[in-house]
Amino acid sequence: MPFIMVTVLIDMISIGLIIPVLAPLVGTFTGSQADHAFWYGVVTFAFGVASFVASPILGGLSDQYGRRPVLLLGFSGLALSFFVTALASALWMLVVVRLFSGAMQANAAIANAYVADITPPEDRAKRFGMLGAMFGLGFVLGPVMGGLLGAIDLHLPFYVAGTLAIVNGVYGWRVLPESLPPERRKPMDWRRANPVSALRKLNALQGIGPLVAVVALTSLAQFILHTTWVLYTTFKFGWGPRENGWSLFAVGVMSVLVQGGLIRVALKRARPHRIALWGLVSSTLCYALWGAATEGWMMYVVIGLNVFGFMTAAVMQSIVSGAADPQSQGEVMGAVASLNSATQVFAPVLGSALLAVVSHLPQGDWRIGAPFFLCSLLQATALVLALRHFSRDASRRSSPTL
Repeated sequence: MPFIMVTVLIDMISIGLIIPVLAPLVGTFTGSQADHAFWYGVVTFAFGVASFVASPILGGLSDQYGRRPVLLLGFSGLALSFFVTALASALWMLVVVRLFSGAMQANAAIANAYVADITPPEDRAKRFGMLGAMFGLGFVLGPVMGGLLGAIDLHLPFYVAGTLAIVNGVYGWRVLPESLPPERRKPMDWRRANPVSALRKLNALQGIGPLVAVVALTSLAQFILHTTWVLYTTFKFGWGPRENGWSLFAVGVMSVLVQGGLIRVALKRARPHRIALWGLVSSTLCYALWGAATEGWMMYVVIGLNVFGFMTAAVMQSIVSGAADPQSQGEVMGAVASLNSATQVFAPVLGSALLAVVSHLPQGDWRIGAPFFLCSLLQATALVLALRHFSRDASRRSSPTL
């Protein structure tokens, strides 16, 4: 577990470095806020499409050849994409390199499969929480470093991120052990190595099918948040890379505190299903509050309030992973990644379109929060679906077998 945690930490620092500066970099090629929102949506859409198609393929390859080589492939792709982005001189170059980066980057899915390989089902929620803490710690260090470096030069964070990706590749090659022994591997089934087949398999898991819609809705809301946060705070509060870096630093701190410690306390007191419901309630309220914020400091207050919201992803991962057999963890985690990538395709379309519509409004206008109000609606819908599913599941378990 320590090996994969270090790998994920370095990976997330490198990714976090570019978050505060990617949107401003796109803005250097545009002439208005509306065009800025549109082209940023195109760039993030390209990443989502490529990741949607490639995630089940990489997940299946990891079931056949092991997790380690696929992780190393992802690190190499990330390093190349960061350096090319830093050298981009036109918008089409940014779009092409994000397509390549999305196709190569399935590290999160493979890391989750790695943890599932080495962890008994009853401990997976806690272990996924530990992994989530590494994601959060990466977002503590990465965005604030990216914001500070971006204030010096918008291209500098991409060079640093590429260097870190190379460091991670060397670390993985020299130190990271393989988690999937040869006897538990299975051949790649290319007929199922596509997003549609992967999602069908996920839907067919015993007791999981109805939760696919919940995972999809919460993922869509999360990616709308990710793709619009920097532009939203820029349009509404006039924030730059430094301010956005510090706000994402706060998100990372909360993620580390919650997933690195508080989630274990919560799991001792409540079942994962109940924590997932609390998380959906928390997220529904907090998305609405982010959208309604009229001052920058309010964003930090809401980040601190969304404690259970930071637990939702880890407990949902454990529920899905627990329904899959040991030989299919890579395929199933790849399917989850493919589902997340599918929502990542639509998130920039919805979020950027809404921001483009309200981009003419003055700073501080509550209507600029339209993307976050949509996120709140998506989370509320997911909450209703989850309540219905868990209630039916509890009734079915309590009914006597005839």
